[in-house]
Amino acid sequence: MRQVVQNYRSGELSLQDVPEPTGRGGGLVVANAASLISAGTEKFVVGIARKNLMGKAMERPDLVRKVLNRARKDGLADTMKMVFQRLDTPVALGYSCAGVVIDVDPDVQGFAVGDRVACAGQGYASHAEQVWVPKNLCVPLPEAVAFEEGAYVTVGAIALQGVRQAEPRLGDVVAVIGLGLLGQLTVQILKANGCRVLASDIAVDRLALAKSFGADDAVLPGELAAASLALGQGQGVDAVIITASSRDSGPVALAGEICRPKGRVVVVGAVGMDLPREPYYKKELELRLSMSYGPGRYDPAYEEKGQDYPYGYVRWTEQRNMAAFLWLIQAGRVNVRALTSHRFGIAEAEAAYQMMMAGSEPYLGILLEYPPLPATPAVTNVPRAPATVSAAPAGSLSLGLIGAGNHVRDMLLPHLKGQPGVALRWLCGGTGMSTHALAERLAIPGRTTDFTEVLADPAVNAVLIGTRHADHARMVIAALGAGKHVFVEKPLCLSEEELEAILAARRAPGAEHLRLMVGFNRAFSSHGQQAREFFAGHREPLVMSYRVNAGAIPASHWVQDPAVGGGRIIGEGCHFLDFMVEACAALPVRVRALPIARHSTGITSDQCILTFGFADGSVGTLIYAAGGDAGLAKERFEAFGDGRALVLEDFLATEMYRGGRRRLFKSGKRDKGFAAEMAQFRREVAEGAAPAQSLERLEAVSRACILAARSLQTGDEYGWGTS
Repeated sequence: MRQVVQNYRSGELSLQDVPEPTGRGGGLVVANAASLISAGTEKFVVGIARKNLMGKAMERPDLVRKVLNRARKDGLADTMKMVFQRLDTPVALGYSCAGVVIDVDPDVQGFAVGDRVACAGQGYASHAEQVWVPKNLCVPLPEAVAFEEGAYVTVGAIALQGVRQAEPRLGDVVAVIGLGLLGQLTVQILKANGCRVLASDIAVDRLALAKSFGADDAVLPGELAAASLALGQGQGVDAVIITASSRDSGPVALAGEICRPKGRVVVVGAVGMDLPREPYYKKELELRLSMSYGPGRYDPAYEEKGQDYPYGYVRWTEQRNMAAFLWLIQAGRVNVRALTSHRFGIAEAEAAYQMMMAGSEPYLGILLEYPPLPATPAVTNVPRAPATVSAAPAGSLSLGLIGAGNHVRDMLLPHLKGQPGVALRWLCGGTGMSTHALAERLAIPGRTTDFTEVLADPAVNAVLIGTRHADHARMVIAALGAGKHVFVEKPLCLSEEELEAILAARRAPGAEHLRLMVGFNRAFSSHGQQAREFFAGHREPLVMSYRVNAGAIPASHWVQDPAVGGGRIIGEGCHFLDFMVEACAALPVRVRALPIARHSTGITSDQCILTFGFADGSVGTLIYAAGGDAGLAKERFEAFGDGRALVLEDFLATEMYRGGRRRLFKSGKRDKGFAAEMAQFRREVAEGAAPAQSLERLEAVSRACILAARSLQTGDEYGWGTS
């Protein structure tokens, strides 16, 4: 299918042929009929992309600080390589469209194949022939509303939410500053609400358009003060809605000047926010911000997981605002057809953006239109694979990548490229756009959004799974069932039930020879080797301590979601436990956890101490702290026993003490073992090397962290195995 793609590094905007989206839980696949180019937002995004590296840095000084901090730890060369890879990640443009449903998740209610719908959401309702959209970002399109009208749904919901924030009453005088798409829609919604409207913009033609939509007066900014007194009975307007886009704070200052005492100012557009104290203080004005298209925006539980807000408590969510806006169109209260200045077929998308960026002619609403669906829909997601289909050559690693996020791209793939006998044959990603871009860069011939196509290729003898954690278990089981060797990023799974299913799949007849490797990379580092050799053959149990200055991540992050990420102990704590196993050469057999009692974020599971007992009598404490300062190194490991002591500082330096003497090992830069880990996986698959991770070790580490997370909730100690 075709999709509009922005390269953030080069600034190049193009129409590309990418894999179709695959239906997944909680949403719909929609064949677009029309999508709206949001001129203000998209022109801003494209403009930044076209700036040089310095210009991009000036736009995001917060990211520059993160890059500098990382360079101090990982070195400038590796950091810049990571930065350029991030910049090369394609950006999907568009967030408002309408079309026909062609696939529905079975658990989604209220939608069916063939339904006409309007869709919203950055990264979802994109300029593409097909899109996957979560259910709460879709609404039915009334029969009386055309696709081209429904494509305005997101911008309309944004305007409607701004009006709701202003709380206009019948007969109120409301000023609208900025008469682009948002402003023109706001004027119409206010008139439908029974308000008198004063409109303002620097463009005379937009003043005339606002008047045609019923604005009681439309003036240039310099005339607003007098006009507000005239319409507002000498007191000023009751409310001001700012829909302009400006870096300075002029619109906010102007709003304070024209508002009556105790009036309201609502900011919808992106403007400067330096408030002049005098008018806001003396008039006791109320300043409100309008959060995009309503309650639910930026809430993953609402947008991604489909958890609706109770109707009686949150009357107008973003989805309900979308539906209300379409009703206004259906009822003839809002006219969006008059806002459409240009129509382009999807094949002409690049010309549409060139016109917009050059400003070669006046524009307002720019629609992209798509060919109608054929009477019999074509089969979607046709495999894009090599024409030859054969078994993988002996002595090779013929790999299918399933999930290729930042970690896989930055930390794993660079160490696979160039190794002898390695062929990257397939790439399966979450979106067709990102999958296509990375596959092009890495010269991977097969590309899809359906991982079962990767498993169906007999030429693939191994897969690397780097998806979100909740997908790991089912994909591992499916890959083993298909006869593929598996490397899966940590964690292996999220529950004991999943763990048992994986163990059964690995021990099933015919799967005994398959390699199953989990991304516990630290044990493969040069520092891990030092620790292993230093304590080799120890006769007495070890006392171990692993302190992790993990840093905070918000409660809304997917890793914190027990159903998606499993929480940070299951998701990341397994790393550090596995390193303890490497040091003491014994498996964990019991665990007890103690979280902090209270925390301002409400999350206590990432502020805790875990105590593990090992089969040889060793003990280990994992101090996982999310509340520290980023200036301190992330990791410190200490181990004591047999008259020996070891201190590892953030995989940069390891101090070893024995017989009163100190030996220091330094790696020059942080070595967390990614290169050696990938080399080992290649050797195991291509050369039949002995597995570095026994199935018993993977089971024990996974079970220990799953039970540690449970112990955080219950306070109980859990044991298994034999001590």
